[in-house]
Amino acid sequence: MGLRLVQLRAGDGTNMVAALADDGSARRVHAASTYALALAAIDQGESLEKAVADRLTGESIDLAAAEVEGRLLPAIGHDDPAHIHLTGTGLTHLGSAEGRDKMHKAAAGGTVTDSMRMFQMGVEGGKPEAGATGVQPEWFYKGDGSCLVGPGADLRSPGFAEDGSEEPEIAGIYVIDRAGNPRRLGFVLANEFSDHVTERGNYLWLAHSKLRPAAIGAELLIGALPDDIRGTSRILRDGETLWEKPFLSGEANMSHSIANLEHHHFKYELFRRPGDIHVHFFGTATLSFSEGVTTREGDVFEIEAAPFQLKVRNRLASAASAPVSVTAL
Repeated sequence: MGLRLVQLRAGDGTNMVAALADDGSARRVHAASTYALALAAIDQGESLEKAVADRLTGESIDLAAAEVEGRLLPAIGHDDPAHIHLTGTGLTHLGSAEGRDKMHKAAAGGTVTDSMRMFQMGVEGGKPEAGATGVQPEWFYKGDGSCLVGPGADLRSPGFAEDGSEEPEIAGIYVIDRAGNPRRLGFVLANEFSDHVTERGNYLWLAHSKLRPAAIGAELLIGALPDDIRGTSRILRDGETLWEKPFLSGEANMSHSIANLEHHHFKYELFRRPGDIHVHFFGTATLSFSEGVTTREGDVFEIEAAPFQLKVRNRLASAASAPVSVTAL
């Protein structure tokens, strides 16, 4: 399988990077962070794999202990969270329209919904031939790096939220080089956390429903994403499984190609600012909300999928409501 990098906190509190092997063993990489490693590879004109090989040490890292001790970090980070963009696409997976269509059909008066139309457009034109431009997908903004949550941390639903539910997904990780070119580092397992009750009220509230934190794993898969990814999404309540269902991803299970989704994100110049990091979620077809599950504070979301070895596990929490007022200056 491809190279995997894990970002974590060392015993002295500093950040570090480890290379994860297929057998589960991990060795330290001489780099302060995944971001620093990527910048070094870009500046030296070498692949990320070469940069890792040149900096691999003989120090063994116990990732199981790091997970228990809460030292695993998101796979990418930046000292200034304003330089991280969290964005995503929806209605990209075969079968993804069903749940969304159910949510929006009542508001549409029983007619064919815009969600179903968007999905069908993707089926017909989301995988263009090489050199051609496919149909653009649904797109949304989730926030900046302050909304990025790592493994084991709480997913905090705003005090005004009507729901807080999981979305098991794959996300691409990108760094913009000094010439303004997007450079893909790899892929992570993610939970693109959303408010589906708000979205159900009116599909034009989708933008509101997505302005939430999102969790990504500590493990970054370098290289190509497998065409067929099969995983499991579950919700635990009081230590017991409340809901569990398999989910599919990878291009074999998608109505859009990864390249088409990337093109329609990075075609905008504002997303090609040198030094910025992008975490771009590719969508899902599996939601507990679509099956009538109502989450509550304390529930634990758990997402796993090969070839990723580490799970993405986060507890649902609620943030206190903060009064906001605008005053004239």
